[in-house]
Amino acid sequence: MNANTGRLALKKQKTAPRRMNSQKLAPYLFILPFIVSFLLFFSYPLIHAVIMSFQQVLPGDVKFIGLANYRKLWNSDFYQALWNNSRYVFWTLLVLIPLPLTLAALLNSSIMRAKNFFRASLFIPALTSIVVAGIIFRLIFSELDGAIMNSFISLFGLSSQKWLLSPSLSMFALVVLATWRWAGINMLYFLSALQGIPRELYESADMDGAGTLSKFFKITIPLLKPITIYVFTITIYGGYAMFTESFMLWGSRGSPQNIGLTMVGYIYQQGFQYFDLGFGSTIGITLLGITLVVSVIQLNLLGFFKKED
Repeated sequence: MNANTGRLALKKQKTAPRRMNSQKLAPYLFILPFIVSFLLFFSYPLIHAVIMSFQQVLPGDVKFIGLANYRKLWNSDFYQALWNNSRYVFWTLLVLIPLPLTLAALLNSSIMRAKNFFRASLFIPALTSIVVAGIIFRLIFSELDGAIMNSFISLFGLSSQKWLLSPSLSMFALVVLATWRWAGINMLYFLSALQGIPRELYESADMDGAGTLSKFFKITIPLLKPITIYVFTITIYGGYAMFTESFMLWGSRGSPQNIGLTMVGYIYQQGFQYFDLGFGSTIGITLLGITLVVSVIQLNLLGFFKKED
């Protein structure tokens, strides 16, 4: 019996390394860190937030209240935050798709000089802390006559503006900050995709007598569709998740008449300033649903779900 037991133990020791090196087991071992991190840092918080959205979570007081938080959600502050975020998403899409694409096309052109310098210059803002950038932009768009923007428009005979006190001007400031920060990153996405387009396609088009604009719209734009869909998606997500920029421009006291209130800012206000974590969770779950719906709609409009011929 002892000899048989020893042989069995020896066989198990030999088969264990084989199992670890098995082609069937190896893929699961490689994706195990992602699965664990997904369950710990996404699934568990999401499930817990859904549960909290049906509760009243106050310091020392947690109780189930059903749909009361969702009925409480439909108020003027929520509408204002959703409107601000939707406007922000619209304007950032209008700027952060064509502008980076144009810059990438210029940097990919053979006639462009000092390409590395311009690439680095446009990408540097992405490495800058948004907190520091927010403080600087708050000074740039100050209502004082000596502020940079007011000094600039005075060159054209325009009077000083209260940039952060007007709904339209404050949105302009937010979009300028977003453009300064994200245009370089989106440009690199487009630039990497442009460099993957075979040069033979452009050479064939040249032989057929196609012009620059014709090649751009009939070759470049269609072949950039996958990266364009990706940039669209992350821009929508970033627009609805925007918080730090608004917080740095107006501070913890908030903006006048909530002109700078965002959905994430509303979560922060209710959850951490008013200590109503249940209602804050309700806003977060609603924001997740809105973002998913908007993303699916834009993916469908851009043909992401259509089968290629």
